[in-house]
Amino acid sequence: MHDLHEANRILKLVLEKAVENRLKIVKEMDIRLGQIEEHGEIINPSNLEFNIKNLAKGTIAETALVNISVVEGDDWELVSIDGN
Repeated sequence: MHDLHEANRILKLVLEKAVENRLKIVKEMDIRLGQIEEHGEIINPSNLEFNIKNLAKGTIAETALVNISVVEGDDWELVSIDGN
């Protein structure tokens, strides 16, 4: 569950960017994930993806493909979103 906080932050940013770009649906998001420690554990990419998808239910990002690349560092970055 420690991934839930970061998943929520990422999804909020995705939805903000979607509104800024006048997207009606988010089809894909690309995220770079560093070694983020949350509550004593490193965030697992597959858990993060699972939580993003669960939080996205009922939003314009509900069916979006979530691409996560593991990179050096201790933060995450939303690289891009794609949609209509």
